[in-house]
Amino acid sequence: MMKSVTLTCIINATSNYGESLGNVSSTHKVYKNGKEYAIRSRESLKNAICVQSGLYDDLQTSNDGVMQKLVTKDVNAATCKALEGGYMSTSKKEDGGLTYIRNSSFYLTDAVAVESFINDTRFHNNLYLAANFAKANGLNVQNDAVKVGLMPYQYEFDKSMKIYSITIDLEKIGVDDNFNAEASNEEKYNRVSSILDAVENLSLIVKGNLDNAEPIFVVGGMSPRKTHIFENSVAVNNGRLSIEPIKEKMSDIYSCAIIANNQLKNQDDIIRELNPDTIHNFFNNLKLQVRTYYGI
Repeated sequence: MMKSVTLTCIINATSNYGESLGNVSSTHKVYKNGKEYAIRSRESLKNAICVQSGLYDDLQTSNDGVMQKLVTKDVNAATCKALEGGYMSTSKKEDGGLTYIRNSSFYLTDAVAVESFINDTRFHNNLYLAANFAKANGLNVQNDAVKVGLMPYQYEFDKSMKIYSITIDLEKIGVDDNFNAEASNEEKYNRVSSILDAVENLSLIVKGNLDNAEPIFVVGGMSPRKTHIFENSVAVNNGRLSIEPIKEKMSDIYSCAIIANNQLKNQDDIIRELNPDTIHNFFNNLKLQVRTYYGI
């Protein structure tokens, strides 16, 4: 019996940023095999998907000493799609001081670059704004740099091929055991469909720039297992997708898709060996399977 939707995607995307030191922003990285790899963190990916899918359209927050998602008997994961990504909520003392925990119904991995990080530093300043202020206030940019707010800054830049996985627990979508509440099957389907639409057309905003993070290759589908099936099978080395590990995991229930733009150097081998569909058809077929699963 199918229980989840699991996908592993290759995207060409920027990293998000971790710590800053002074005016220098560094990309988020992980260390493996003795090297640094730039990443788009799972938290950043999840937030982008929740916003772009519309799950956060009905998000309500409360600040009772700590900022948290608003959760009540009437506002729960069954009635509020913004809570589909999970929550931990503590009620006020006058309401009993209860703590409610509901794990997310979909899970992501970090999107990790396929090649080790090479530092590409971008240098910027706010010279135009500072000059505008200086002119309006009779100051000189060079002599009064502090007063006019002149601020040079720099940041590491990374836009590279990255791999991440997402798995959606179909049995948990729209269900909140804390309040014995459950959404209709149509609402469950709409939530899963909106997540898949966001993954298919994902955009990210980094340092004010719009970044297309749609999959250039994706593999997966409906699955009887609630895990990232292809997480350890999808790898890119020197721009070439490793085909054999994917073939070993592929079966009648899984499929794959590719944007045939030669970003993967062995595109012809991928098409011949894996028989991929187009990205759009892949996601449309997957949504039809989810619709059948929920009986609508």
